[in-house]
Amino acid sequence: MSNLPTEETVLSVEHYTDRLFKFTISRPSSFRFRSGEFVMIGLPKIEGQKKSIMRAYSVASPSWADELEFYSIKVADGPLTSRLQKIKKGDTVLLSRKPVGTLVLDALLPGKNLYMFSTGTGIAPFASLIRDPDTYERYERVILTHTCRQKAELSYGMQLIEKIKNDPLVGDMVNGKLLHLTTLTREEHPVNGRITDLIKSGGLFREIGLHEMRADKDRAMICGSKDMIDDTAKLMKQFGLREGSNSIPAEFVIEKSFVG
Repeated sequence: MSNLPTEETVLSVEHYTDRLFKFTISRPSSFRFRSGEFVMIGLPKIEGQKKSIMRAYSVASPSWADELEFYSIKVADGPLTSRLQKIKKGDTVLLSRKPVGTLVLDALLPGKNLYMFSTGTGIAPFASLIRDPDTYERYERVILTHTCRQKAELSYGMQLIEKIKNDPLVGDMVNGKLLHLTTLTREEHPVNGRITDLIKSGGLFREIGLHEMRADKDRAMICGSKDMIDDTAKLMKQFGLREGSNSIPAEFVIEKSFVG
């Protein structure tokens, strides 16, 4: 089989802010992935380019979906996102053939509560996982936290949660199981502050009405900026949780390839 990326068609584009947008593309019939994995995305070469620029993007749609969804930042001078943010329906996007990643259910040992800690576009892999029935079959509660700077940056996640409630596949499963906590760092909000500070202070657990994390019951996935991932991983270890992988499942996992 060729290792060259496939050429897929842009099906929709939605802009949330001057920094954030989502897009969907066609899905090859042979493309298989586990909810939570990421792939390489790129655009056809333009004049003067020696090769196409490809970057890692978490697939935001669930593994059963007919199309592939992605959630992205916009970087004015970014080698890829400076062009990607201008795509329109009908345009062509390059898709790598091999999805990979550690933010998958199989990389965690069985548990009772699953925490998904995200900042910014780090919510993307969790957008996939919270639409996967397997997530709710494995855990009694799923806690999605999303921290951003401003309220407008929460829009993607808020819309997603509303849609899930009426989803014919998982709508009935999320009731009483899915908890969604949003926090802001630069605007007034019901909950303010970095997720790491809320974990340290115990504010997170008071807000959601659960005990502090315990290695025998709680599992976690972490996706965001490098500093956020590093700091949250340290906190998980303080609770006694060990970092897992596809080959050695444990109590928490981190995303090791993030589009910043």
